[in-house]
Amino acid sequence: MSITRRFLGKAALGFAGAALLMQGTAMAADKPAPFDKPGVKIALVRYLSTGDFFQAYLSGVEAQAKALGVDLRVLDSRQDAALQADMVDQAIALGVQGIIIQHGLTESMKDAAQRAVDAGIKVVAFDVNVENPKIPQIEQSDRDLARLALEQAVTDNGDSWKAGYVYVAGIAPLDRRNETWVDVKKKHAGIDEVAMFGTLDNPIANSVANQARSVLSAHPDIKVMFAPYDEFAKGVKIAVDEAGMNKAIKIYSADISTSDISAMREPDSAWAATAATNPAVVGQVSVRALAQLLAGEDPGHNVIVPPTLITQKELIDKDIKNMEDLSAKLPQFAHADVAMPAWMPNPNAK
Repeated sequence: MSITRRFLGKAALGFAGAALLMQGTAMAADKPAPFDKPGVKIALVRYLSTGDFFQAYLSGVEAQAKALGVDLRVLDSRQDAALQADMVDQAIALGVQGIIIQHGLTESMKDAAQRAVDAGIKVVAFDVNVENPKIPQIEQSDRDLARLALEQAVTDNGDSWKAGYVYVAGIAPLDRRNETWVDVKKKHAGIDEVAMFGTLDNPIANSVANQARSVLSAHPDIKVMFAPYDEFAKGVKIAVDEAGMNKAIKIYSADISTSDISAMREPDSAWAATAATNPAVVGQVSVRALAQLLAGEDPGHNVIVPPTLITQKELIDKDIKNMEDLSAKLPQFAHADVAMPAWMPNPNAK
């Protein structure tokens, strides 16, 4: 038998194909059950979805689910607490193996989460306390988010100023941030909270702006606005700009998005600093923690994603114009090595 060049080419292609097949098989085998086979279904049950943060969070959930090869179902209650609880039951009926509960109210989600656990479904909760020791809590380290922003406020303004504060009670991340605000006021007795306001009515930024207009009219001596959610900060900024008070007031917030970056970079913007985690990374961590549970591993009860302080000056000095720039120029923002066992695929890997 004569060996021709064409035969050698075909043989090389065959060996290459076999090698790729073996590599793919090995990669699949490297994943623990149930991820070693296709067909894993999970659900994301959302309470809040309005705003850039939640869009980016969803993109992170989708990216990590795709990297794991799981079938993701997204159920969005649009701030309807009763509907969100019903959607947990819908997810159970769909036959999912895991559920991510994203935000919500403890009183409406506690029993719904327990029903999922009773059905043998693994559950994690992001920024909602379902009061269940079997359900890991995904957190942005909300107390650190508030601490970083408020430390910057004290650095910029000293420890004696009149403050406006945007807050809605009953939302777990806002309640945790509020705890830090209370502690900071105790530590710095010169901080005088002259107004508290806030709403989650859609559109959130415009609704908060309506409230902030009245607050600024009643308290024109406010020097600092603490708005520890970026939709709150957007609303405050609208009112501050309309009142022509952008040089007299500084806004400190939590969370970040491309539109937030643009607003902070505006000439003479009142928005001085924010503390944030990458919402896409938080979404990825939520899926990874759930995947660990499904694989029989323990991600820990409190899965905490560390935040980064981002100042207006830093955005301008480093010419950061969007989230992509932020991840590139602040590497600690691009990826969190949290809930990341060796077998877990990284959707950010180049």
